[in-house]
Amino acid sequence: MLDDHLDDDRVVIVEYDPRWPAAFEQEKSAVCAALSVLPTGIQHIGSTAIPGLRAKPVIDLLVAVPSFAPVAEYEQRLEPLWYVHIVQPNEPVRIFFRKGSPRTHHLHIVEHGSSEHRRLILFRDYLLRHPETALAYEDLKRDLAVRFALDRPRYTESKTDFIQGIIALADAELAEAEEGGQQARTPC
Repeated sequence: MLDDHLDDDRVVIVEYDPRWPAAFEQEKSAVCAALSVLPTGIQHIGSTAIPGLRAKPVIDLLVAVPSFAPVAEYEQRLEPLWYVHIVQPNEPVRIFFRKGSPRTHHLHIVEHGSSEHRRLILFRDYLLRHPETALAYEDLKRDLAVRFALDRPRYTESKTDFIQGIIALADAELAEAEEGGQQARTPC
């Protein structure tokens, strides 16, 4: 299902697949069992978590842990599920695994409550609340997939400004909601 669209590691954006949420739930169960008591939560993030949004057919799982264990421990637990650890420049805040060739799943391990955990949730939730922004993100991704089809790092890097802008908007929206909630509880 997930790898029907790719014959190599090219960046390809496909129509939304209503099977993506079920694919996430199935993988979540497997990852949860493999990691045992390590995670505090596993959430569906990335474009496949946004209903109706065209995306790369790759399921992103966000695994929150109380604090990082040694990478070797994650490697040992996830290897039977065919996950491969890929060292990333941001590894001090996120440990990244991918599955499949072509890739079918990304697994991001972060510390629960960390700025990286918060950032990834803010972005997903903002797109869920703002369909017009989700469509703008889709348009950007489709354009970049054409321009950088064979250069996945450049594709990813080219989305950074948009993503950071959305996170800033989400942060401001959250702060405004929290402030409004506090003001509503404060007597005049």
